[in-house]
Amino acid sequence: MSLTRHLQALQEKLIGELFFDDLIKSIYATDASVYRILPLAVAYPKNKEDIKLLIQFATVHNTSLIPRTAGTSLAGQCVGEGIVVDVSKYFTNILDVNVKEQTVTVQPGVVRDVLNNYLKPFGLFFSPNTSTSNRCMIGGMVGNNSSGTTSIQYGVTRDKVLEMHTVLSDGSEVVFNEVSEEVFQKKVKEDSLEGHIYKTIYSQLISESIQEDIKSNFPKPEIHRRNTGYAIDELIKSEVFSGNSEVSEAFNMCKLLSGSEGTLAFTTQITLKLDKLPPENSVMVAAHFNSIESCMSAVELVMKHNLYTCEMMDKTILDCTKHNKTQQENRQFIEGDPKAILMCEVKADTLEEVKGLANTLVKTISESGLSYAFPKLEGDDIDKAINLRSAGLGLLGNIIGDKKGVACIEDTAVALPDLANFISEFSKLMEHYNQDAIYYAHAGAGEIHLRPILDLKKKTDVDLFRKITTDVAHLVKKYKGAMSGEHGDGIVRSEFISMMIGEANYSILKQIKAAFDPDTIFNPGKIVDALSMDKALRYKTNREEPEIETLLDFSKSQGILRETEKCNGSGDCRKLPEFGGTMCPSYRATRNEKDTTRARANALREFLTNSDKANKFNHKALKDVFDLCLSCKACASECPSSVDAASLKAEFQYQYQKENGVSLRTKLFAYNNTLNSCGSKLPKLTNFVFSNSFTSSILKQSLGIAKERNLPLISNESLARYSKNYSNKSKGSNCIKSVYFFNDEFTNHLDTQVGIDALELLKDLNYKVVLVNHSESGRAFLSKGLLEQAKGFANNNIAVYKDLITEETPLIGIEPSAILTFKDEYLKLADDKVSAEHIAKHTFLIEEFIQKEIELGNITQEQFTLESKTIKFHGHCHQKALSNQLPSFSVLNLPKNYKVTIIPSGCCGMAGSFGYEKEHYDVSMQIGEQTLFPAVRNAPETTIIVANGTSCRHQIKDGTQREAKHPITILRESLVR
Repeated sequence: MSLTRHLQALQEKLIGELFFDDLIKSIYATDASVYRILPLAVAYPKNKEDIKLLIQFATVHNTSLIPRTAGTSLAGQCVGEGIVVDVSKYFTNILDVNVKEQTVTVQPGVVRDVLNNYLKPFGLFFSPNTSTSNRCMIGGMVGNNSSGTTSIQYGVTRDKVLEMHTVLSDGSEVVFNEVSEEVFQKKVKEDSLEGHIYKTIYSQLISESIQEDIKSNFPKPEIHRRNTGYAIDELIKSEVFSGNSEVSEAFNMCKLLSGSEGTLAFTTQITLKLDKLPPENSVMVAAHFNSIESCMSAVELVMKHNLYTCEMMDKTILDCTKHNKTQQENRQFIEGDPKAILMCEVKADTLEEVKGLANTLVKTISESGLSYAFPKLEGDDIDKAINLRSAGLGLLGNIIGDKKGVACIEDTAVALPDLANFISEFSKLMEHYNQDAIYYAHAGAGEIHLRPILDLKKKTDVDLFRKITTDVAHLVKKYKGAMSGEHGDGIVRSEFISMMIGEANYSILKQIKAAFDPDTIFNPGKIVDALSMDKALRYKTNREEPEIETLLDFSKSQGILRETEKCNGSGDCRKLPEFGGTMCPSYRATRNEKDTTRARANALREFLTNSDKANKFNHKALKDVFDLCLSCKACASECPSSVDAASLKAEFQYQYQKENGVSLRTKLFAYNNTLNSCGSKLPKLTNFVFSNSFTSSILKQSLGIAKERNLPLISNESLARYSKNYSNKSKGSNCIKSVYFFNDEFTNHLDTQVGIDALELLKDLNYKVVLVNHSESGRAFLSKGLLEQAKGFANNNIAVYKDLITEETPLIGIEPSAILTFKDEYLKLADDKVSAEHIAKHTFLIEEFIQKEIELGNITQEQFTLESKTIKFHGHCHQKALSNQLPSFSVLNLPKNYKVTIIPSGCCGMAGSFGYEKEHYDVSMQIGEQTLFPAVRNAPETTIIVANGTSCRHQIKDGTQREAKHPITILRESLVR
């Protein structure tokens, strides 16, 4: 029987799912590291029995299992040739909380921040925090022994793991927890795999000379961030090996399993020690330095204070934020042009106490003479400083082209007294390799992150990748530091473990691996018997770059392939709704990796790079991966690498349809403006057909539209027809200014009253509104991949407006998805790029325009009602991605007694035609149910629901039976005439 047949048989046995198609395998071939290994299959187990079946299969068929949660590992822990076992979908339960004992029991797929939101009412939290905490999962944190900014106060994950339920390589279930020496010795004598494991560990570590060798060669014990191989240096501290129960701790195998990267056993349940929530009052002292050296010298001094955070960012990071508009406010605390800033946070139960601690800290910094400024930050200003550091890193990582920041030496940690000297030598080493060293992260823990900038498509840089890593490993060894402080060994650093801890100690690690996993089925190639750190890279070395022609202009990313390669696998697109933002709506509904921005970029990269077809887009697998992309555009702003999945999807659809044709439904949706124009000639008859249950059901069934949907009705009069008379009523020469109004296709035929409200409002506010003949926006064609038609509309509209639109005479529009094409897709479609760029600069949503006029004093509060109203606003995805919601919020707040709140919703789930299509209806409604629908349903009937997207208003109506209004309608109704 072929292996494929065996996989099919396994697929039938599992309660969960097993995939071995090209698409899913390509998606799981990478994580957040530089490595790519195509797996045999991908499994989503539902229970322990599934895991046992997978273990049995791996043993019989001489393959392996690679455990995975969020897949954000930077060292290549989550890639391998065997079966990737993704527990992020089904092993997601919080099983028990013991408030008295301050413990929690969870499954490995529980997201760290989800856990802490759950624990907050109990006054408790799980303290280790990674930069990926809103998507990383407890299983991954345990496997990696994660730490984060809080480690200087609370320790690392290993310190918190009390008990682990596991399945061993023979399929036996074993619970590892704290055991006394007496229990340990009983286990040594058991005739089982568990007994063999205990016996091996005892025989390998009991010798005093071996223990001394471990102490001599492992990282200094005061370095609490250390993930160098298996933590046998932790095991020898127990009473079993010290022989002194009064001063030693009980033996707990969890110390070894934490940081073992899934190479020893498969974990199904974890019990964690929790901490009480930190004090509420905080002050951050942001010490400024004129040199990296003085900053490093100050670390040991400030760490004598009881800091909760001690993070560093250097000038390179700071400079990345200088010209970023969204970061200007966050930079307000910066004085002069510092070479480095040390962010030192103190906390206390009272404001008076925390200010005293901050003053004492400032005194220490001042007296050292190392820092030239030390502003104290409180409240939101602390968050702004933290966001500044995060934003700087994101901007730094968003490098166009083939050179990228490579994660290999960014995880070194040394003892604090060694930090200044280590960094000095480190800097000289980087100078030798002509690398601009970038310093940031966890200074208080002795860990400074750095990524060399390399092009791993070139053999010369791959050679440099190895040389730099090797030299840094020797430098870390010199200071008895840890090559991996928190990101794990994985593939990139495992090769250096034997050098870091000595061959004798490395031999012990191999014996332990063999005892746990004699057939090497658990995550091979990590920690022991390591894969080569410069093989299995994501890109082929010295490859010939594929020539890929596109209709959309991807030149800013140096082509569509490099647009996909911008994705570094950080997994921000796996963020759940409770953590805000919009990306990625379909993943939030399905929790399938296939439905993330990361998956779409990875899959497209795989096929564009490796396909033998003349049209590399012509793969059904790509159609499947893009199927649930709503083109919300959130990835363009929320993804740290700004991967534009909406543009990738549009180009894919266009190229795919070249070979496979365009369906009737696709054409009907794309040409809906033409059809609506015809329908508007007899609107009553059209609306009868659309709304009558018999005729509408026939239409829906024949066109593949969800039966639950209400078809949008045609307005009795088009806005174009209304505007012919409107222009004659304009106030003329005494107006404040003239604006050009874009009559989009949705407003023209479907939401005419909103258009009328806009025209009348602007007239009453004393603005001259000019309407000219123009083409439709092309939004419907873009959403369906009919790019040639969309390009025609773009060129026509650019030609119409290029000599009309200026700073004094801007272009404004109502429907975000239409007017914002001028600021996004037209720049990729139009032939006249100069004019397109010029128009884009002076194109605004109507709310943006009004907000600017409010700021200029041209529109005032006195022009509007004093009546009181409560409003809840939902913003359009494209507005959130390409602009922001604040203009709409500001405009709605213009009437003095209007109380407005923004619903913290992501995408509404409709996304143009997406929510109408019967195969997408359920996902569409699931997306709406995440935040938007409950917020609307829970709002009192007196609360006005407002949404500025036509699709959003229809989705709210279908999902909640509540009518939503456009902000401009609200403003017109509130105008005092």
